[in-house]
Order: sequence, then structure tokens, then C-alpha cells
Amino acid sequence: MRHLTLLPYLLAGSALALASYLGYLSYQTNQALVATRSELATTTAENSSLTGELASVQADNEQLTDRLAAEIAKNEAAANQIKEIQGTVNTLTKITQTDKELLQKYSRVYFLNENYIPSSLSNIDSAYVLESSRTYQIHTKVKPYLENMLSDAQDADAPLLVLSGYRSFAAQAALKSSYRVTYGSGANRFSADQGYSEHQLGTAVDLTTKELGTTSLAFATSPSGVWLETNAYKYGFILSYPKANTYYQYEPWHFRFVGVALATELHDANKNFYDLPQRDIDTHLVSIFD
Repeated sequence: MRHLTLLPYLLAGSALALASYLGYLSYQTNQALVATRSELATTTAENSSLTGELASVQADNEQLTDRLAAEIAKNEAAANQIKEIQGTVNTLTKITQTDKELLQKYSRVYFLNENYIPSSLSNIDSAYVLESSRTYQIHTKVKPYLENMLSDAQDADAPLLVLSGYRSFAAQAALKSSYRVTYGSGANRFSADQGYSEHQLGTAVDLTTKELGTTSLAFATSPSGVWLETNAYKYGFILSYPKANTYYQYEPWHFRFVGVALATELHDANKNFYDLPQRDIDTHLVSIFD
């Protein structure tokens, strides 16, 4: 019975102890929560600070990117200006190094004196000349264009042979004199006086075939003549004296090198070299050998 009497006291003590323990646990938990909140606040503050620093860094990076882009743009502009200047210098250099006589109109228009000789002359391959025992010359820079044309003509079963190439002032004078003896004043219809011949430039050739063996109007309707008139512009050559020109009689055998660009322009526009103003012709001088 005595144990039953003590039971309420025991239960009350246990409850008190449990309450004390729970209170302790609550205190510990609160303390931990306070500490956690403090750490969270610190972390949040640090994150906020880092976010601010990141934003600042990003802003700095954007400014640097903009400045870099601006510098790149300046450099590109400068590079383009340098290219333009270099291009102008190259063009001027080419112009100064290119014989300005090469695209002048000569037939009764422009005069070459007796001292004029092309800057460089080369012998035409004997496979492409009418008389292999003779030496035929052409301007050195024109030679590859001419021989490519003659080679392609052979491949097209339209073989061509050079009948005349470069002629000096003296050679033209002698030739004209011989024509005057035979034809009198009629020689002026087909032969230039010395100083007015395209042949003195070293860029003009007279062409024929083995069968014809000379200059002839029949050349125009031959397979070789037809091929030449159709394709010569691709190699930079033009027919100087077509039908109805006001300089000399029709010469389907006489072709002059003026450069691929100008020859193509004339071909596409169906125009003749001597019909163009000299100022328009001069713009092609810089590209004559391109």
C-alpha cells in the first residue's frame, strides 16, 4: 500500500524531469536555430555582396568587350585603308611601269618617232610562223597570249601562222616606199606611214594560213579566219581594221593586242577599238597584261 501512496510523487517527479528535459531540448533547438539563422543571414549577405561584385565584374567585362569591339573596328578600318593605299600604290606603280604608248591610237592619229622601240621583244616560236627561217618578234609580255591563241587555234583545227610581227620605224618606212613604187598613192589605203604603224609597238601581228601564204581577204572566210575573229578577244586581241572602218581597207588578218579586259569589253559591246574615245581606252592600260 505504501508503494501506491508514493506513486503520485514518482509520477510527478518523472513529469517534472521530462518537462525539464524537453525544455532543455527546446533551448538547444532554439540556440541551433538562432545560429543557423545567423549563418544564413551571413551567407545571404555574402551572396548579396558576391552578386554585387559579379554584376560589377560583368559590367566591367561588357565595357571591355565594347572597347575591344571598338578597337577591332578601328583596326579593321585602318587595315582597309592600308589595303586601299597599297592598292593605289600598286596601281600607280603598274601605270608608271607600263608603256603608255601601248593603247594609243596610231593609224593616222598618233605618231611614234624613229627612236621608239618596245621595252622588250621576244622571238615568236618558229612552229607558229610562216617562214621558219625568218625571225619574227613580238612584245615579250604579249608573247604568251599570242602563242596560247595560236596553240588553241591548232587544237581547234584552225591553224594560224604569223606573217608579220614587230616592225621598226625604218622597216615600216622601207615597206611603205616599196608599196608606193607598186601602187602609188593607192598604198595609203592599206599601208601606214612610218611612225603610224601598230607593228612598231610590237603588239600587232598579221596572220595567215599555210594554204594562203600571204595577206588575203580570203582569210576572213577560211576556218582559221572565222575561228580567229570569233575567239581572238579571249586572248586580248582585236581586229584593228574591220569592214567600213575609216582608216584603212578591211584587213581580216591584222590583229592587235589590247589586253583581255578591253578586248572582251569591245567584243561584248560590238564596238571597235578606234571608235572609243582615247580617255576610255586609257583606263585599261593598268590591266593590259592582267
